[in-house]
Amino acid sequence: MYRNWIVKLTSRARFSTICLHAGQEPDPSTGAIITPIYQTSTYVQEAFGRHKGFEYGRTQNPTRMALEGNLAAIEKGKAGFAFASGMAAIGAIATLLKSGDHVVVSDNTYGGTFRLFDKVLQRYGLTFTYVDTSKLDDVERAFTPATRMLFVETPTNPVMRLTDLRAAADLAHRHDIRLVVDNTFASPVIQRPIEFGADLVTHSTTKYLNGHSDSVGGIVIAVRDDDIEWLKFVQNAEGAILGPFDSWLVLRGTKTLALRMQQHSANGQALAQFLSAHPKVKRVYYPGLPTHPQYELARKQMNGFGGMLAFDLGSLESARRLLNAVRLHALAESLGGVETLISHPATMTHASVPADRRAAIGITDGMVRISAGIEDIDDLVDDLTQALDQV
Repeated sequence: MYRNWIVKLTSRARFSTICLHAGQEPDPSTGAIITPIYQTSTYVQEAFGRHKGFEYGRTQNPTRMALEGNLAAIEKGKAGFAFASGMAAIGAIATLLKSGDHVVVSDNTYGGTFRLFDKVLQRYGLTFTYVDTSKLDDVERAFTPATRMLFVETPTNPVMRLTDLRAAADLAHRHDIRLVVDNTFASPVIQRPIEFGADLVTHSTTKYLNGHSDSVGGIVIAVRDDDIEWLKFVQNAEGAILGPFDSWLVLRGTKTLALRMQQHSANGQALAQFLSAHPKVKRVYYPGLPTHPQYELARKQMNGFGGMLAFDLGSLESARRLLNAVRLHALAESLGGVETLISHPATMTHASVPADRRAAIGITDGMVRISAGIEDIDDLVDDLTQALDQV
């Protein structure tokens, strides 16, 4: 009975229930409600030419497959493929391209993505054009006969620009181009790009999906049968798989994803409002503020506004003073964990982006980024208050 309900779940259940149950069922040998960690490299075969669907740990692992099914259901895709990092996932997406192909990319993309595209993949004959994908007229002007992919982050990291996902999908498909969306910053609770027409969605599972700062991984969710067939082949051929223990950790994380994101979003909104009223803060970047230039788009395509925000203190010295003065906010790279993290994009997450490009996309030396955790908001505000007193 339970098994039959799980099989039908993705078409019948609501979001938080899907997070808890999709891709998983009680262990058939023991009834364990939590998917076991199948920490094995190989599988004993019943006889020559006969096995139970599993042959080698790189190719198949039950824990990883449970996670892939879970995340595919969460993002409303047909199949998911889990990789050893978010960058390995993006690298796998890039294998859908061939030498001579062209990609249009959000100009304010994650520094690691820029590094992969600019320093590695260009060596193999791929070309990239970086545009503000919030301006779809600019996106269309950037298309060439060789363009095969539109790679979008929304909201962008860290200046929180938004791309209209429905309009971007329509534009890409009119030109026979895949739309790829890095949904890490928002999480599937906040937005599900496939529902707006995206062909591929990727996440660093390290962030909100895992949610506890104790695992590194990546996922690609696909809807096209040809992409699914190729990504399955590449995952096995290149071997940059997510291990069983990390898969288990992310499965643990998705069980509380909907609840965690409620608190991340509430704290993000409260911090943005506090900072926007502070006299030492020059500007706040958060899509949940009515002053955000795309606030109405955020209300339309996002379910809440998330836990990510940035603000500008006007100078590197002011940013340094604040970052050295915080006590509860942890000075660290990454995002999406239950604890609040604070960082300096220009010297941390986007250090690989040349200074002139950082300036062009609005990443100043005085910018500070916060990943709001789930602590008591009064404690977070108190910490920022005393730190701002040092600026």
